[in-house]
Amino acid sequence: MIRILAACSPGEIRVAVADGDLLLDYAIHRPGAPDGVGDVHRGRVLSVVPAMAGAFVALAGAEGFLPDSEGAAGLTQGAGLGVRITRAAQSGKGPRLTARLDQVSIGAGPVALLARGPGAVERLAAVWPDAPVLVDDAGMAAVLAPVLGQRVCLSREGFSDALADQIEALEGTVVDLPGGARLSIHPTPALVAIDVDAGAMTAAREGKARAQASLNRSVLPALARQIRLRNLSGGIVVDLAGMPARKRAALGPALAAALSDDPLRPRFLGFTALGLAEILRPRVHPPLHELLAGPHAAGLAALRAMTVAADADPSVALALRAAPAVVAALQGDAVALEDVAHRTGRRVVLRSDPGLAATEWRMEAERRV
Repeated sequence: MIRILAACSPGEIRVAVADGDLLLDYAIHRPGAPDGVGDVHRGRVLSVVPAMAGAFVALAGAEGFLPDSEGAAGLTQGAGLGVRITRAAQSGKGPRLTARLDQVSIGAGPVALLARGPGAVERLAAVWPDAPVLVDDAGMAAVLAPVLGQRVCLSREGFSDALADQIEALEGTVVDLPGGARLSIHPTPALVAIDVDAGAMTAAREGKARAQASLNRSVLPALARQIRLRNLSGGIVVDLAGMPARKRAALGPALAAALSDDPLRPRFLGFTALGLAEILRPRVHPPLHELLAGPHAAGLAALRAMTVAADADPSVALALRAAPAVVAALQGDAVALEDVAHRTGRRVVLRSDPGLAATEWRMEAERRV
């Protein structure tokens, strides 16, 4: 049975959609630092930029870009308006906006956040409308119940070992496939490059050309699955295994079919002269590799380890020594530190150590007297 599992830890909710032990969808939500998609703001035009066919709009705590096609045409500097975030800030670029709001009253006043968009649980619940939502935290279950109704159940089921292994594998860049083939996934600031390596599958007894075509066809569902699970977006190029460039076009329909179940509707654009498959997947939420990198992710991992240690030995008060960037990220999270205090009954002691690397941290135990 397909079900949605929400595993809550300080400052973070990991959401997995599973069919038995098979991971179908995955997302991370950080209540203290949400990506903002779906948020409604009362904004103010900072500047109109005809060369970019849009305008920059001041938001509460951020600055976004509003294209002319989404309502910027005809606006002037200083104008106030209601906007919704349609794409999260990613790769150093601010959020993308639309001013096309249906029956939303923004009123008059300064720049302000008026309403939050849905979190990862609500988003995946909309994609999988028949799946029950099993949450391991009573507080979060209470928050979700008014939105999702009787679909929400408090459950200690958690992630099975098989699911946990699949989720952990999403942190790596290499995906081993049955039969010996593998995918190598390499995000760059401009695009995502994916290489298909035949590996042991090249030992097939059938003719070389037929074996290469069969291999590439067989890995396309796994390729599409990894793109979806990792939320890879923007331009994606895929170098299939073997096969002359002129013969790869025959795999186009199969690749398009493998991508067709993705709710973001990625488009297969064809093959380049070098034989690289081009895929364009809309950028909406940050990709998983961005969420798992940086000081905030490191700090939340530390708090997760801290609560596990506190559960194992309640007599130990834990302190966290971390790089200054990690400490600053946790101090800027309005939810995570309070969550640890609620779970453990004590406040977190943060110690900034400039001698540690940018995302490095260490737990320190202090015996309570």
